[in-house]
Amino acid sequence: MDLIVQLIEKNQLHLMALQCARQLNLPQCYLAAGFVRNLVWDHLHDYSEPTPLNDVDVVYFDPDEDDPNQYLFYERQLTQMLPDCHWQVRNQARMHLRNGDTPYSSTLDAMSYWPEKETAVGVRLTGEGEYECIAAFGFESLFELQLTPNPKRPYSLFTERLNGKNWLEHWPKLQVI
Repeated sequence: MDLIVQLIEKNQLHLMALQCARQLNLPQCYLAAGFVRNLVWDHLHDYSEPTPLNDVDVVYFDPDEDDPNQYLFYERQLTQMLPDCHWQVRNQARMHLRNGDTPYSSTLDAMSYWPEKETAVGVRLTGEGEYECIAAFGFESLFELQLTPNPKRPYSLFTERLNGKNWLEHWPKLQVI
């Protein structure tokens, strides 16, 4: 966690994104997936510039949220705060419907269904200079530059994402497990 925080604190865009997400005050809210994963992989590849993010994944868990389109409101709010980011906000309490799973119990539980283990990481700002990092499968394989399919998902989904996102070309030290 310490290294993740150090990497975030060196990156103004990441800091601002975390501050914006915190302002929404959403339950169990984290910036996740490539937001954390790419920073770590860039660091381990000694890249001097961070890999641009396709989007900033904001995940939260609110089982009492009635409006299935509430995420659009949050995306608009975040875009107003930080228009340089393409925000993707998702209530993980609803994602089991899209994924055909039994209901998830928390943000971390929902992340345990994501296609790659190393993508199931998140961070949030809990106070001034205080962070919380979570990982559904731990951080070890992320820092060992591994790319591991989640057995809860079809292997074909993993290979589709692996090929479509060109991770191995961009981060050649990665090892598929």
